[in-house]
Amino acid sequence: MIEVCLVLLTGVAAGILNAVGGGGTFVALPALVAFGLQPVTANAVSRVALVPGVVASAWVCRREVVRVGPASTKALTWVSVAGGGVGAGLLLVLPASSFDAAVPWLLAFATAMLAFGQQLSRALAGALGPPVGLGPGGVLCGQFVLALYGGYFGGGAGIVMTALWSIGLGLDAAVSNPMRITQLAAVYLSATVLFLVASDALSASLLLTVMLAGAVAGGFAGAHLARHLPARLLRGCLLTTAVITTVLYFLRG
Repeated sequence: MIEVCLVLLTGVAAGILNAVGGGGTFVALPALVAFGLQPVTANAVSRVALVPGVVASAWVCRREVVRVGPASTKALTWVSVAGGGVGAGLLLVLPASSFDAAVPWLLAFATAMLAFGQQLSRALAGALGPPVGLGPGGVLCGQFVLALYGGYFGGGAGIVMTALWSIGLGLDAAVSNPMRITQLAAVYLSATVLFLVASDALSASLLLTVMLAGAVAGGFAGAHLARHLPARLLRGCLLTTAVITTVLYFLRG
């Protein structure tokens, strides 16, 4: 019973984090590994469990979605779906040892982007002048790479997405947040379909169901919280979680 309650709370926390800035994987993945799942299975389970929460957040924010640069929303979404599917396929095809070795470094990358993404954006803006001004092809190519990363691992995908749009298009993080949530939903949905068909995610049905329920509640609540809580507070909480998780994975490795 205690385990079920902890998984439920983890799902709620992950759903809130995904809604307010990204990073739900920082909470969900290590929790599932701690409960005995192998990292690849834990990654698949967390992705399947978190996707309804992301969809709930996208539904709350649906009227606030703004276009990302010159690329159409429809094209951006289809690229996210394709990239998420390819990334999920790579996770299932590549040896599990490859994912085990990559996880700490993927976490470190996502944590670094969270910690220094804004400074990087400002530094590049100072060096290059106005935002780079990516064309439709550049936006879609960058989105495919991010979606592939999101399908394979997921941790920090939304954070890197926000950084790309900020650096390449000068898009404000608060303005782009509804679109970020929508694109994460597209990435996770395509990955989830593949995980349900080809992975052993359903073997942990109890953990999956409980975390899914928590993530839906957290995603719905988080989308509303994101409108009222200070961005600095939310970012600080996420960064603390990311740093702790990354350090623990390096120690474990």
